Amino acid sequence: MKKSVENLATSKITGGRRHPLRTRRKYEMDRYPNEPVNGPQVTITRRVRGNNRKTALKSIDFVNLATEEAKVKKVKILKVLENATNNDYKRRGIITKGAILETQEGKCKIVSKPGQNGIANAILLKE
Repeated sequence: MKKSVENLATSKITGGRRHPLRTRRKYEMDRYPNEPVNGPQVTITRRVRGNNRKTALKSIDFVNLATEEAKVKKVKILKVLENATNNDYKRRGIITKGAILETQEGKCKIVSKPGQNGIANAILLKE
């Protein structure tokens, strides 16, 4: 079991040990972030609370691009140009919501959450 977010066993001011009223719960468990990159499409499915399933992308090479004519095309991702979420994400080429990508059709902005929803939707940016 991974480290829990809850800190249930804090110490007293005197330095003595304080015993928690309850143990840690599975729903308090933390996960490593899922960071999708450019590459051949790989998806993972994981079990979440309530025995539900979440599909996430580990890597993706195509994006569903919405154009001005209200048409959607499947276009190839060339590279990640910007990622306002984190400067390190731009260097590593991680695709998150709000990332600016270079595609065959031009620059686009991701509007879905590929690391959580398992799909990459984008809108074409005007040059």
